Amino acid sequence: MMGIIYSLLAGILISVQSVFNTRLSEKAGFWFTNTWVHGTGFALSLIIMLILKDGSMSKLYTVNKLYWIGGACGVIIVFSVMQGINALGPAYSVALLLITQLLVALLIDSLGLFGVDKVPLSANKLIGIGIMIAGVAVFKLK
Repeated sequence: MMGIIYSLLAGILISVQSVFNTRLSEKAGFWFTNTWVHGTGFALSLIIMLILKDGSMSKLYTVNKLYWIGGACGVIIVFSVMQGINALGPAYSVALLLITQLLVALLIDSLGLFGVDKVPLSANKLIGIGIMIAGVAVFKLK
């Protein structure tokens, strides 16, 4: 149940944050906004980490170095979402983002990439994605 709640919360916050970031960048500039977003995120994460005493710098070096680029991915994500919203509007941009995210997650699951347990690809998963794509096509019709 908590996984569902966290996923719903993330969906809400991604949509709201994307619009906030886009509006901020219209006045303050994209790279300032991206720096602000990640800087405030860093500050909040640091405070929470210090309060909860969760984390270990020494353990960082035991992790695959590829996984270290998550923060850099975040910069590109914020840039891409803001550009998508500027060009397409929030609803259509987020719909495309979610379908792409689901397709890539399905690929990661199906191939067992990055150390995740391999989950077999099934017809109902493909049908579900097809329905989502069809839904976005219908949504975009004028």
